[in-house]
Amino acid sequence: MQLIEHSDSPRYVRLHDDDNVVVVVNDGGLGEGARFPDGLTLVEGVPQSHKVATVLIAKGEPVRRYGQIIGYALEDLPQGSWVQESQLAMPEAPALDSLPRCDAVPDALPPLEGFTFEGYRNADGTVGTRNILGITTTVQCVTGVLEHAVKRIRQELLPLYPNVDDVVAITHSYGCGVAINARDAYIPIRTVRNLARNPNLGGEALVISLGCEKLQAGQVMHDNDPSVDLSDPWLYRLQDASLGFGEMIEQIMALAETRLKKLDQRRRETVPASELILGMQCGGSDAFSGITANPALGYASDLLVRAGATVLFSEVTEVRDAIYMLTSRAENQDVAEALVREMDWYDRYLQQGAADRSANTTPGNKKGGLSNIVEKSLGSIVKSGSGAIQGVLGPGERVARKGLIFCATPASDFVCGTLQLAAGMNLHVFTTGRGTPYGLAMAPVVKVCTRTELAERWPDLIDIDAGRIATGRSSIEELGWELFHYYLDVASGRKQTWAEQHRLHNDITLFNPAPIT
Repeated sequence: MQLIEHSDSPRYVRLHDDDNVVVVVNDGGLGEGARFPDGLTLVEGVPQSHKVATVLIAKGEPVRRYGQIIGYALEDLPQGSWVQESQLAMPEAPALDSLPRCDAVPDALPPLEGFTFEGYRNADGTVGTRNILGITTTVQCVTGVLEHAVKRIRQELLPLYPNVDDVVAITHSYGCGVAINARDAYIPIRTVRNLARNPNLGGEALVISLGCEKLQAGQVMHDNDPSVDLSDPWLYRLQDASLGFGEMIEQIMALAETRLKKLDQRRRETVPASELILGMQCGGSDAFSGITANPALGYASDLLVRAGATVLFSEVTEVRDAIYMLTSRAENQDVAEALVREMDWYDRYLQQGAADRSANTTPGNKKGGLSNIVEKSLGSIVKSGSGAIQGVLGPGERVARKGLIFCATPASDFVCGTLQLAAGMNLHVFTTGRGTPYGLAMAPVVKVCTRTELAERWPDLIDIDAGRIATGRSSIEELGWELFHYYLDVASGRKQTWAEQHRLHNDITLFNPAPIT
């Protein structure tokens, strides 16, 4: 990465020697006539994070960023001009039947030893970063009652058990009025089951059901799970109540208190960094995402993998156009085939819905300088770091090995977060350029912004300012190490993220795919 900067002079970032566009760094952008230290002069005003042609790009010629083709010029693009979405034709998506596979598998990185955090050991061998009482549901019908009960539990019972961090209702819109035996119904069902097994719930989750729904309690809890202690009651059916709403609330509170007593006996202990399961995601992305925040996450990802931890990266919709760069890094043919399988599902989904992949890039992404999904994908996959891709999880699956894992999810922030929690994530990191108050109730969310201007506007929402990379105040390596240590501090409870402090919690959102033929 080349940063052109001299004090307050016009500044840009070039990511690769082959790039014929660069990205403006200056807050507020630059006006016509602005001259960069290397002599490049703007022939029109260009907003911050948007692209500038460094040479004349003739009509039909490729436009390159990240050293890759992100589009073809629909008209002549003069040197120093603002390169905009309307001026580019998007390349075709890489053909899945001719992808390189396992041809650039990186060597294993040297082990990183001696790093630890303070976590909660669970009976199933996992480790929690928080000590939370989770109460899950089988059907949406019980949501109102449960939310009322949780409010009272939090107000009346939780103060009596100071070693318990919170009580969380795992509510969803599934469970009845749906074809439980449909071909892909296993995806939302296993997602609900694995949410209740998240390490931060300590194996003590409860189930609230209605009683007549299609999705029964045994399907979402304790089903063939020998690690779960069944000695205490774990299920309450609202239809068993004989004295109405008041009895329902009292019964739920009584069940909750039995679990709170057990959870309150738990204490943090020193565990190796290898017990961390980090989920990574980006939302409200801009052209700085692939310059600052995501590369820093990638560097920290490499450090975690070296320490033996598990790192999940996701968002099928946002890696599809750069999938050739991932299949090349697949550890073996099985991993490469699994990556292709998830991309193929997405292609068929789009085809069946008569949708175009270009719809992924949002108005906010475009305002932040991203011209299309190709450019967005190239910036998104940088989060995965430089190591080999060591596994692939289907939606709702639970991770069973350590290393760098692709966790297949849609790009929707809420669905992605839900599926990563089901995979076993005990810590989350979320990068944003445009800004979002996103948060999760079941795991701490570290918010990393791509631009210093956003960190200054949202000082009580952003945890880490990666914009320092764009202005030369920090390197990718320095910020990567900072993130690595910050993860361990948050996992240990020594630091609390802004999302935790404000209790910013998005809804659990299940992935319930329509059948693909």
